[in-house]
Amino acid sequence: MAQTGTRVLTAHVPLPLADRVDQMAERLERSRGWIVKQALSAWLAQEEERDRLTREALADVDAGRVIDHQAVQAWADSLGSDTPVDTPNDTPLPRPR
Repeated sequence: MAQTGTRVLTAHVPLPLADRVDQMAERLERSRGWIVKQALSAWLAQEEERDRLTREALADVDAGRVIDHQAVQAWADSLGSDTPVDTPNDTPLPRPR
């Protein structure tokens, strides 16, 4: 992450969480600020990926690329049996009118 400047962000955190940050900073021989920046960067990346995947999934639904619930349920129910069914595929279902 390129630094073109910095800005102070303030957040009130529960004391146990602050203590954990302090412990991690000491263990890694890093500053609290470094720990918080790493954690915030990782969380933002995770949330951005979650948003991207959600939008991708919604586009699949809009395009009719879905798997019927009953097919998934039948497959899941068969997993522990002597006769497992094939994995459901993503053949588009007829669109409701």
